[in-house]
Amino acid sequence: MYSLHKIAVSVFLVFLSSPANSGDPYRFPAGADRAGMGSVCLTGKGFWASFRNQALLAANRPLSAGINYENRFSISELGTRTAGVIIPAGTASLGIAYSHFGYNHFRRELAGLGCGMALSENIDAGIQIDYIAEKTSGEYSDRHCLTFEAGLLVSPKENVYIGIHVFNPVPNSLRSSFLPTAVRAGAGIELNRVLFAAAETEMSSGENLIIRTGFEYRVFEKLQLRGGFSTENTSFSFGLGYLLKSLQLDLAFVTHERLGITSSASLLFKIK
Repeated sequence: MYSLHKIAVSVFLVFLSSPANSGDPYRFPAGADRAGMGSVCLTGKGFWASFRNQALLAANRPLSAGINYENRFSISELGTRTAGVIIPAGTASLGIAYSHFGYNHFRRELAGLGCGMALSENIDAGIQIDYIAEKTSGEYSDRHCLTFEAGLLVSPKENVYIGIHVFNPVPNSLRSSFLPTAVRAGAGIELNRVLFAAAETEMSSGENLIIRTGFEYRVFEKLQLRGGFSTENTSFSFGLGYLLKSLQLDLAFVTHERLGITSSASLLFKIK
């Protein structure tokens, strides 16, 4: 017998995974550094942003590994655990990541293999293959699907970046179940050596246009403060990061207009 708590959580999970919601549940979490900036990921050079725009893999040259935990609305059954590694490979960089969402009665697993490289001095490009699996206890059937995503980063000036990304550009007529398609475009600028600001838009299948903005301010060499806003659920975000030699710790808090706060924490290790 299910407890009332498990029944409520199961219903909530099904609601979150329904096509009426944005495509974000079918992509890796943005990581605490990008989450603190309103999840703007197209032009920042962060580790986790590289799995949201694979063109950014080209700039991540050191061997690095990271873990991230997202605690959605302080409900353990809605937690997402993600691990990833970026490996330099000649003129390109490879990215491998795995993410687990949910609990034993409903879970979603994502696995991705990406590659990014510089096409020219001012243009980087990347692509990633994604495997998505959803497993539900009871009479519901499991779901498995394979798709891909790709991104482009253009730098018309030394401190200006323009990013474009597409997720799942595959017609749903070729699938047995629905998987949203999403297109994002945005720009970022380094206003000086201590301040970076970015904005982007996203259109997903059957959803309204989403606008995201965010900034990162380097208080001093080892400490960054971040903030952002997203029109999706009218959410504000705040975050901070601390760098200790080859280890980076990031924390973020994102509000929801009805459901409360989602917190996330990331650890990043860089091996030079």
